[in-house]
Amino acid sequence: MKTILNYILSPIYLLVFGLLLVIFHPIQIVCRYLGGYPLRKKSVDVLNFFLIYTQMIMGARIRFYGLDRIPQGRPLIIVSNHQSTFDIPPIVWAFRKNHPKFVSKQELGKGIPSISYNLRHGGSALIDRKNGRQSIVEINKLGKHIEKENYSASIFPEGTRSKDGMVKKFQHPGIASLLRAAPSACIVPFVIDGNSRLMLKGYFPLQVGVKLNYTVLDPIEPAGRDVKELTEEIELKIKQHLGQA
Repeated sequence: MKTILNYILSPIYLLVFGLLLVIFHPIQIVCRYLGGYPLRKKSVDVLNFFLIYTQMIMGARIRFYGLDRIPQGRPLIIVSNHQSTFDIPPIVWAFRKNHPKFVSKQELGKGIPSISYNLRHGGSALIDRKNGRQSIVEINKLGKHIEKENYSASIFPEGTRSKDGMVKKFQHPGIASLLRAAPSACIVPFVIDGNSRLMLKGYFPLQVGVKLNYTVLDPIEPAGRDVKELTEEIELKIKQHLGQA
């Protein structure tokens, strides 16, 4: 029965997901034209709220934990494990008061309704993973931006998503670059749990009845810490929360 529901509900959900991206693309453009960044950002927040909770079409049970741990009034570096392309909306929604920006691969900056526009005009860093120098320059610009505005930067130090949900080795250079450019930033580990199970067989069929848990762990003050050791500590904390350590 569950397999049948997977095949029946997946196209409905994916259609709604795609329609939301298409509908909110011109809304973003109009909001940016009429109200600049603040109004456009509100439209992005609303879009991501819908992108998260339309997963209830698949019978997903969605829970956020630890949102009260998020520091306010200072720049943040959000360090998260990476399970699927569905990881972005919960970060946008959970940290909406902190104006999250992303370190994202360059290819996502074009061709995807709403998402590409937001990456290009929202202050995110679009990096060429084959060009280390360009990546560092873009991440450095993002760090300076969040330092100046008290915004947040989200980074997936695994580099690529883990299809089976097992956390891969965290790489520290991106975090180090952000900290150099945003020395007053606080690090906030964010645990994504369930998105890999949702995509157990890829985009089709998606899986019915998955528990999607998104958890903010205790913030970490990075001042005076060795970044490599700090990155290993964050990796361990996320693994422990997921029962992988």
